[in-house]
Amino acid sequence: MRVTINYKLIIHVLIWGVLLFLPYIVSNAASQYSIGNLPGRMFTIMTLIHMGVFYTHSFYLYPRFFNLRFWWLYTLTVLALIWISLLLKFQIAETWFPEALRNKRESYGLIIGGSVDIYFISLAYSRIFHRIRQEREQKERQAAQLATELKFLRSQISPHFLFNVLTNLVSLARKKSDQLESALIMLSELMRYMLYDTQGKKVALPTEIRYLNSYIQLQRLRFGNDVAVECEIDAGPQAEQYIIEPMLLIPFVENAFKHGVGAVDRPQIEMRLAVREGRMRFEVRNSFDESFSAGQEEHTGLGLNNVRTRLELLYPKNHHLDIRKEDNWFHIVLTLKLI
Repeated sequence: MRVTINYKLIIHVLIWGVLLFLPYIVSNAASQYSIGNLPGRMFTIMTLIHMGVFYTHSFYLYPRFFNLRFWWLYTLTVLALIWISLLLKFQIAETWFPEALRNKRESYGLIIGGSVDIYFISLAYSRIFHRIRQEREQKERQAAQLATELKFLRSQISPHFLFNVLTNLVSLARKKSDQLESALIMLSELMRYMLYDTQGKKVALPTEIRYLNSYIQLQRLRFGNDVAVECEIDAGPQAEQYIIEPMLLIPFVENAFKHGVGAVDRPQIEMRLAVREGRMRFEVRNSFDESFSAGQEEHTGLGLNNVRTRLELLYPKNHHLDIRKEDNWFHIVLTLKLI
């Protein structure tokens, strides 16, 4: 069983423990373990009262009344708390330690100043930890929002991907291709990956690469020799140690087949993936017809827009995405720092 250490509680115990036993640490029996004009036992009792002031303010008065609406009630309750602590301390001193009040100036200063000082310490503590708690809650809300947004984005990718793959299978069916059975088997493997291996977590880089290769092979089954497809993957011997957001690379390849095939006489698609020293470079180039792609752009931007958003959410300072069109080539280069 895992034991969770409460460091905050340990710090509180250590600080108050030192204060409670301070007279017996810094003084001696000959002086009755005095701190200034206060006997050791009186100092320890006063410290217990200060603990009451500290925690009453920090855990009750401050969280309930420290705001613009109840400022007057907060002020009154703080004054009452300090006043009660002073009455209690003077009553204890007069009853048990009357000799400590002989030097009124020093004794009164220690007794009154102690309650006032502990209030301001409690106020500073409350404000600091209130700010820390607000920042932690804000980060938790942002994390929850991020998880929800990523879940939504992933849910978008799956139907978008399936729509494109099913279009490929329809094409094979129309041709009465013998490769339809192989394509269906590949599709089932891809669907298993999407449904079971990618839910709410990142995946090993080789797993994503195998998924990418399966999709490319599925497209090759559909187009055969009609499309010149060149694919080079060099993930290196340490690829297993890296993880990546699942289905992050496939939209670039989908985009290449969607825009690079159909309106070009001799369509070409080139893909290169390389990993060096924890950085991945993924490059996709496809020939395209500017006039044909312009008419389809408003209906085919989901994949790339989706992956842009996911990159900004998951790799905000650890990626660079360059997308450009030149000389009837659509060129995408993604550089990503892997974890």
